[in-house]
Amino acid sequence: MLPTPIINDIDYDRVYEPSEDSFLLLDCFEQEQGTLQSKLKGKLPIITEIGTGSGIVTTFILQNILQNGVYMTTDINPHACNQVLQTLKANGQNNKVDSLQMDLTGAIRSNLIDILIFNPPYVPAEEVPDIPDSNDDPTWLDVALLGGEDGMKITWKVLRNLDKILSSDGIAYILFCARNKPESIQEYMQSSGWKVDIILTRKAGWEVLSILKFYR
Repeated sequence: MLPTPIINDIDYDRVYEPSEDSFLLLDCFEQEQGTLQSKLKGKLPIITEIGTGSGIVTTFILQNILQNGVYMTTDINPHACNQVLQTLKANGQNNKVDSLQMDLTGAIRSNLIDILIFNPPYVPAEEVPDIPDSNDDPTWLDVALLGGEDGMKITWKVLRNLDKILSSDGIAYILFCARNKPESIQEYMQSSGWKVDIILTRKAGWEVLSILKFYR
């Protein structure tokens, strides 16, 4: 088993704490290690995690899976953007990742990303919360959790733009809960020309989580 990154001094009131979904992503990339290293051999890949939270996933991939790559992380939450840099520093990986405050992949050039990772706000809710107006707002954590109807409002923004986000041979790893209806998403994306694999599925408390892999 590959080592889990050290996490220090997280403000749990504003930054998503590593949980079962985070650790499922770590297990996913440990399982995909050989595939990714073989596919990207001789290439300097662009690797982007959307919604980094604590930074545990990006740090794990950088430490253990793809040591040679250009890493850009994004989060709308400024506290998360700072936290990912702290986590990288705690694990001896400072100055190797650009942490960008933005909505999804907004300002990143089209068809640039080779590996995309997204643990979205997947919890169903009546609506997606508004982006707070100030860094001191106590509702930043809600933005990381609540995904509107079926928990899919934010995730669909990414899925419908994958063709513009990913490079020609890019791969996206996206996490879903059972209430997001991942089987239906798999069928829809396949009918739109994407190849979709279910990499891992795991019961986590009262929830069932799955990671789907999307590629051309």
